[in-house]
Amino acid sequence: MRKFLSFAIALLLCLQGFQSFTQSLRYNISMPYTSLGAYSSRQTDPFGFTGNQAALARLESAGVGIWGEKRFMLSETSVYGLAAGIPTKLGNFGVQVNYSGFSNFNDNKVGLAYARSLGKLLDLGVQFNYYGYRIPQYGNASAVNFEIGAIMHFSEKFHGGIHAYNPVGGKLGKLEDEKLAAAYKIGLGYDATDNFYVSTEIIKEEDKPVNVIGGVQYQFMKKFFARAGFISETGSAFGGAGVGWQNLRLDIAANYHPQLGFSPGILLIANFKKEKEK
Repeated sequence: MRKFLSFAIALLLCLQGFQSFTQSLRYNISMPYTSLGAYSSRQTDPFGFTGNQAALARLESAGVGIWGEKRFMLSETSVYGLAAGIPTKLGNFGVQVNYSGFSNFNDNKVGLAYARSLGKLLDLGVQFNYYGYRIPQYGNASAVNFEIGAIMHFSEKFHGGIHAYNPVGGKLGKLEDEKLAAAYKIGLGYDATDNFYVSTEIIKEEDKPVNVIGGVQYQFMKKFFARAGFISETGSAFGGAGVGWQNLRLDIAANYHPQLGFSPGILLIANFKKEKEK
């Protein structure tokens, strides 16, 4: 019975995505938790650029993060993410990998990002992606697309950006009868203090209503972190807490969906250069 229920939920999510010409990896249920720091210049991490590629330009040291989420408490609908960033003299490079699903249905995304600062006021970033899904009973489909972002620094504390995902369209599969959705985003972030940050995003995905995501992050005692926020599209809330020691950080997080319940997650970040004491 449990396996049947898991398959039914996975199939429902899949069909819902196809009907709206979108793919489920675009906005995983708690992925906003990992990319919350995209519009902060003080609380950056390797996952920030997954919300806006321009955030990669402000990454000061190489790092990697992994994320796992048991979506709706079912292993068959679990999602996983990996993000890594490497700063260089020629600009900063990033890698993003997402995977969702189980043997009877799964989809994945692999992306390569590049970002560069154009001075104190503007950062730009771009990412090229390979996206694909697999349903053994029906076949596979894949496509290559890109996303681009810009972040403007209005002051040392106030930042804003724009982001476009798949702006020129794209088709999935050999028959190209399945459309890949476009999505556009406006984001704002405010570093109220060195330890407190608030962010909001307004997202318009093709054939879907406007979605608003908001969140806050607080760092205290230099080693402890807390994040919380909401997603208007699903009426859900997310939050979590983390602890850092030396070059590592570990977060335990969760999302609550009003109809489908909890989705617990875990985030691990490793920086390859010790951060300076604040």
